Amino acid sequence: MSAPERVQADITTRARELLAVMHRAAEAAAQFIGERSTQRATLEWRSKAHQDYVSDVDTGAERIVREALLAAAPSARILGEELSPDATLDADTLFVVDPLDGTTNFLHGYPQYAVSIALVIRGTTVAGIVRNVVSKETFSALLGEGATRNGAPITISRIDDPSLALVGTGFPFRTLEDLPHYLRQLDAVARATSGVRRAGSAALDLCDVACGRFEAFWELTLSPWDFAAAAIIIREAGGTITAVGGGPLPLTRSSVLAGTPTMHAWLDATLARTARGDT
Repeated sequence: MSAPERVQADITTRARELLAVMHRAAEAAAQFIGERSTQRATLEWRSKAHQDYVSDVDTGAERIVREALLAAAPSARILGEELSPDATLDADTLFVVDPLDGTTNFLHGYPQYAVSIALVIRGTTVAGIVRNVVSKETFSALLGEGATRNGAPITISRIDDPSLALVGTGFPFRTLEDLPHYLRQLDAVARATSGVRRAGSAALDLCDVACGRFEAFWELTLSPWDFAAAAIIIREAGGTITAVGGGPLPLTRSSVLAGTPTMHAWLDATLARTARGDT
């Protein structure tokens, strides 16, 4: 085995070990969130920005995840939505954590919210897990070893006809100045497909692409903790995920475009036409 092969083998072994820790951390956080769901009426909401809320459930879940991860990898850094949103990205080992993706759904009792954890080693995302708190579905992936739902392999949809496709999306609620442009996109996609859905948890929407429930998904502005874990799950399930326009997906705030390879290309072209005013 060559030196580069040994390094890669070591990274894979380390990623597999930490993915097991991530599973336990996500399960513990999901249990905490589930227990607190019976206390919604007494929870205090705090507004971070327009239509963007946080509660002590978010911060409590992130502390649970943080403690579990750092116990296994003390030198790692954590990029987390609530407690460390500005963490630097140059760590050898980095976890990207959304302790409660779909906070507004949770606060209203709408059953679509999740815990999301990605593992980045030396700049490459090597593992991811998304745990649906309500349904208890767990989506997971390890680089080069495929993606699973509750331990069973998953793959993307076989549908490649846009007229038969179901597409997920997210509204630009943080950047309302983008709403007119987004509505042109929505009009074009809705006219050409069998339907568009917006459930309010990007991590779960992206996992729905990975397991074939959606043929594609797009959103104009997401944070890295919204998509980092689901991105590797999509790729390992055979899908494509980029920024809108086809550029690489960074670990910073970005647009997101995902789908089967065929539907990704179709959706990207459709969105581009709306930008030119061709629709």
